Amino acid sequence: MRPDFRDRDNRDELDERVVDIARVAKVVKGGRHFSFRVIVVVGDNRGRVGLGIGKARGVPDAIRKAGEKARKDMTRISMSGTTIPHEMVSNYGGAKVLIKPASPGTGVIAGGAARAVLAAAGVRDVLTKSLGSANVLNVAKATLKGLREMKDVTREAASRGRTPADLAPFWERKRHG
Repeated sequence: MRPDFRDRDNRDELDERVVDIARVAKVVKGGRHFSFRVIVVVGDNRGRVGLGIGKARGVPDAIRKAGEKARKDMTRISMSGTTIPHEMVSNYGGAKVLIKPASPGTGVIAGGAARAVLAAAGVRDVLTKSLGSANVLNVAKATLKGLREMKDVTREAASRGRTPADLAPFWERKRHG
């Protein structure tokens, strides 16, 4: 049987970012057992992104596990050019993340985990604000949840009986209309 190299080529073009490495401890009768928890975001910079968590005694093993889980978790997100289609507030645990579309050339205005998720997804112009908890894992999951809940402009316009230009962010309306 011949090896399948298509998967390897697909993996090479993915953007893998280690968001956080934390040393965690499990308390047992004999003391503490230490391991590492790693959060990894994988994206193709064209609208697909996934998040994975890996735990192992060594950092390299934890990174490998997290990367594999992130690749399995990858989903497509809605984009409007280089930004997102609309504003979104997303919650996960105690973390609350506000994600707003921005005009072209603004860049990714985000911190830490939110920046890693948005950059790996391929969003180039966006404004974010982390409200509530600063827990890195919950902020990353809230950002990803918000991106996954974004509505596609063309599909939403069709369901409302309008044109995509009527629903697009303010700067696109100026450009098209």
